[in-house]
Amino acid sequence: MSHPQVLGELKKSGYTSRSVKEELRANLIARIQAKQPLFDGIHGYENTVVPALERAILAGHSINLLGLRGQAKTRMARSLVQLLDEWMPIVEGSEINDDPLAPISRFAKDLIAAKGDMTPIAWVHRDQRYTEKLATPDVTVADLIGDSDPIKAANLKLAYSNERVIHFGLIPRSHRGIFVINELPDLQPRIQVALFNILQEGDVQIRG
Repeated sequence: MSHPQVLGELKKSGYTSRSVKEELRANLIARIQAKQPLFDGIHGYENTVVPALERAILAGHSINLLGLRGQAKTRMARSLVQLLDEWMPIVEGSEINDDPLAPISRFAKDLIAAKGDMTPIAWVHRDQRYTEKLATPDVTVADLIGDSDPIKAANLKLAYSNERVIHFGLIPRSHRGIFVINELPDLQPRIQVALFNILQEGDVQIRG
């Protein structure tokens, strides 16, 4: 199957944007209707964990998996990638997987403003839309969210407050994908608060 290579072709194809949670929900419904199992190779949770996960996905919730080591939490999280659409369009060259129809980074907005319907499109497979991080006490906000890059600011002759000098961390680079943190309680409380701000307020804060 050939994919549209520029923004104009993408618009003509009838493609519509939807969030990760909407993708997961729609593809889970299709899997349930086809009577396919949610997880392959995981047994013993058919009447407990699996129904709870299905309800969480259908309701569009963020998910916490609690349990002892060896209970397949990470394996289940990795399996959720199979509920994403197989291919996803992005603005070619975008660090944060910008949606061509709803860009959020300065790079993507400027490129679309300059090239319009000739903006190049790249396609990302669902296997590349999963990011996992093992939480340790030394993890910083810069690791997860990002920080202002003084070298980039100097090279571009921009102020630190300019969004173009941001060096993105793991979470922005996981935009439009699934991000998993293992051993969440090992993070420092202030880092947990920064992550909670993303879930609760829908924004990221870099150096205030």
